[in-house]
Amino acid sequence: MDAAELRAIQAPIKDRYRSNPEAAYITLRANGTLDDQNIACKVETGRALAVAGLHPATGGTGLELCSGDMLLEALVACAGVTLKAVATALEIPLKSATVSAEGDLDFRGTLGIARDAPVGFAEIRLSFDVETDAPQEKLDQLLKLTERYCVVYQSIRSRPPVEVSLRRNNQR
Repeated sequence: MDAAELRAIQAPIKDRYRSNPEAAYITLRANGTLDDQNIACKVETGRALAVAGLHPATGGTGLELCSGDMLLEALVACAGVTLKAVATALEIPLKSATVSAEGDLDFRGTLGIARDAPVGFAEIRLSFDVETDAPQEKLDQLLKLTERYCVVYQSIRSRPPVEVSLRRNNQR
């Protein structure tokens, strides 16, 4: 896909959202079901069923997906798609590109054995390695716009309010 094709696809969508801002507000959903036998959660991905479980550092077998890894994978996926879309829109030719994310966790926090240890990532590092002949100022713009428009990155960075609830389901 080139810049013209991307603009052609996005132009009517952008026009619709400009004229009707409410149409741009969409609620994404994720659903999962707790496993009856194991400490695991079966997450519906839209394409397949992903089974998440405990990380080996907390007693897991390593056979299930770690939700922390899944968060980093979502960041890599979103950042990669955003980088590619921005590069396409700006007509920055990328011969190849890779995206990496790594995060530091202190599992003492999630295991509840050290109150001073945080639960969650203490730091996340996202990096892009690109092969291109584009000048540095174009690459600086590419990075800036990728950060600006990456949904997962912005969500982690801005820490939106999260509402948590627990409901009793007595249906059998």
